[in-house]
Amino acid sequence: MRYFSTISIFFIALVASVVISTGIIFAAFPTPSPTPTPTSEPTGAPFNQVPTLGLLETILKGQNLGPVWPVNPIKYAIRGAVAAGVPANTLALLLLLPLVAMVIAAIRHLVGLRGFGIFLPAALSVVFLAIGPILGIGLFLVIVLVSTIVRITMRTLKLKLQYLPRMALIFWFVSFAVLGVLFAAPLIAWFALPNVSIFAVLFLTLLAEDFTRVQLGKSFHTAISLTTETLILALISFAVLTLKPVQEFAILNPEIYLLSIFIFDFLLGRYAGLRVMELWRFRKLTSQ
Repeated sequence: MRYFSTISIFFIALVASVVISTGIIFAAFPTPSPTPTPTSEPTGAPFNQVPTLGLLETILKGQNLGPVWPVNPIKYAIRGAVAAGVPANTLALLLLLPLVAMVIAAIRHLVGLRGFGIFLPAALSVVFLAIGPILGIGLFLVIVLVSTIVRITMRTLKLKLQYLPRMALIFWFVSFAVLGVLFAAPLIAWFALPNVSIFAVLFLTLLAEDFTRVQLGKSFHTAISLTTETLILALISFAVLTLKPVQEFAILNPEIYLLSIFIFDFLLGRYAGLRVMELWRFRKLTSQ
């Protein structure tokens, strides 16, 4: 179960990155027009795209390259992929994912924040990049609220259900709630709501599954704490993804960039001391 969840999360993150790079926005229920028009109209909201990544092709063309070996093989591979039609923003986003994972690992290992693993907040940051952090957090809160209410109701009614059928029933209510939010889009009058990607909703639902699993195994307070810390990690990762200097450095110097992340991850794994939050918690003992 846990292995399948991790693989699904990683797959959804990759699919979401492809969706972002191509600028495609999926509508849940497209309205058919009576007379098709030959011209296409813009269907995306401005924040569903990554404007800083759209300039990377120009930056790549302006870079002077040396020989392929020994220090420029990835640079030539990137230019070959771009020449073959792969968007540069797709390559940049994939290059930034190891950095996001490194940042999350550093915050968890050195600072002491918890959260739901590494891939979950990393992929959630990609969702924020696709639909915006405000809309992403809003939908997530709706999903978590519905799943919590359903779980408490089932416990109050003393319904004795096995784990998998119970989670399927919770997903039924969550899906119905998300449909209700999308149906209410004309009443809410928020232009970004009808353009929500199905991948973003699916991933947010997976995060609600982990939230419910923690609720079942631990306390409600622990589940709230882990979810809040996961959102904090995702917002920090989202901020890293939107940094233009980081994007440019990653795609212009991929060899140095990837090697630096590898070395930092290795050195981080060798650290076995106290975390910042642990030092603060036991500050009275350490001061004596």
